[in-house]
Amino acid sequence: MDVLSLIGIILGFIAIIGGNFLEGGHLSALLNGPAALIVVGGTLAAALIQSPMSAFKRALQNVRWILFPPRVDMAGGIDRVVNWSLVARKEGLLGLETVADSEPDNYARKGLQLLVDGAEPEAIRSILEVDFYTQETRDIQAAKVFECMGGYAPTIGIIGAVMGLIHVMGNLADPSQLGNGIAVAFVATIYGVASANLVLLPVANKLKAIAHRQSAYREMLLEGILSIAEGENPRSIELKLQGFMD
Repeated sequence: MDVLSLIGIILGFIAIIGGNFLEGGHLSALLNGPAALIVVGGTLAAALIQSPMSAFKRALQNVRWILFPPRVDMAGGIDRVVNWSLVARKEGLLGLETVADSEPDNYARKGLQLLVDGAEPEAIRSILEVDFYTQETRDIQAAKVFECMGGYAPTIGIIGAVMGLIHVMGNLADPSQLGNGIAVAFVATIYGVASANLVLLPVANKLKAIAHRQSAYREMLLEGILSIAEGENPRSIELKLQGFMD
């Protein structure tokens, strides 16, 4: 579990609710069904219009990464590549066939299979780069779904506030209702701005960071596999791949 994300989510809500309480407000003042419907429904509608279905579905799948990100063990990956190079050095590239069959990572398994099949380094690079860029593009597009929602939410919140004020202006004959009505109207703005800056935009940026880290891992595997194909010394491969470490 990503503890920092969990702490951030909890701290964000504590800051908003706690600040409201210290200002003398009540939790009930921040609860407004129509405002939530306008902001959530409007933001979701805008995202659906902008995003392809594939990107939207992937965004829903990847959102779990905020608390449970995929494990990327760069140091362990480097050790695996070095072990592959040792096997290839002792037994030849055909010796990697057993390693490829037991490899759980699809990307690494494809690269190892290309080595076993005797593909040229340029062919290996071309094939693996297609997988590399395609996967990265899909994950970035999924993150942009939340990014676009973070851009729309504050504006939808303002629309909700204006709609609320229109309703208030219709009750000018009853001054006792104005203060409460205006306060309720601006709850929509709070929903829009808070959801964008505490949830949607941070989620988008976190998903992008995870996607870039996964891409760095795949790039490391690609360079390692190419180095094996070119017959480089295992020690040289290890030193080269250590440049990918944070």
